[in-house]
Amino acid sequence: MAGNDLLSDYLAAAVEAARGAGEVIRKGFYQTKHVEHKGQVDLVTETDKACEDLIFNHLKQRYPTHKFIGEETTAACGTSELTDEPTWIVDPLDGTTNFVHGFPFVCISIGLTIGKVPTVGVVYNPIMEELFTGVQGKGAFLNGNPIKVSSQSDLVKCLLATEAGVKRDKATLDASTGRIKSLLFKVRSVRMSGSCALNLCGIACGRLDLFYEAGFGGPWDVAGGAVIVKEAGGLVYDPSGKDFDITSQRVAASNPLIKDAFVEVLQQTE
Repeated sequence: MAGNDLLSDYLAAAVEAARGAGEVIRKGFYQTKHVEHKGQVDLVTETDKACEDLIFNHLKQRYPTHKFIGEETTAACGTSELTDEPTWIVDPLDGTTNFVHGFPFVCISIGLTIGKVPTVGVVYNPIMEELFTGVQGKGAFLNGNPIKVSSQSDLVKCLLATEAGVKRDKATLDASTGRIKSLLFKVRSVRMSGSCALNLCGIACGRLDLFYEAGFGGPWDVAGGAVIVKEAGGLVYDPSGKDFDITSQRVAASNPLIKDAFVEVLQQTE
């Protein structure tokens, strides 16, 4: 485990990188976008690529021996294996579809894993000017103010977030919409914000009570938010209730009080 001073240094560097990328996103948000397709509905823009370059360049200058995994680099060059080495895992623009449509739920997500454990997390929405941060053992913050998860223990009073994903085959859509339909009988309401990282931050600051998603892009969607949820007193786990695996493309999050009931209803809708 890295020392406290070192972790504080890592956090400061990640915040600097996120704010720099945020300027690029803020500028691009109000301009005409040049959009490419990674899949039928999975989009990428020049801004995604520019932000990843900016973030990696900033962090590589500070930490040349560290490893780096980024969404756009992985898309271009293939899978990067996560090792025990200090590894920066970056989504330069989570919520690209929102960005393209001018919907303000977009963010930069930067996570640092040490020994494969998410240790530092920064999630920054430059349009709404919200900076979420978390460091293992140090708490979680929104714009410098401490945050904590909700204390809701009754499923029927919970606000649930999930996402539709990017696959559009009938079997996948039938399964995902069927699960949402079943869950709507159990919870107060459902939200789809279009950003996995911001959904995790919603859990961390108590705006959301429950979140699950399966089939998202990769560890860059969850590496930053997972630290922030845990440091806000929440739990991050597999939707089956098993331990969270950052490489599995499956995640659930909630406060500790509601986890067992949430996992139970998720299992009923499998």
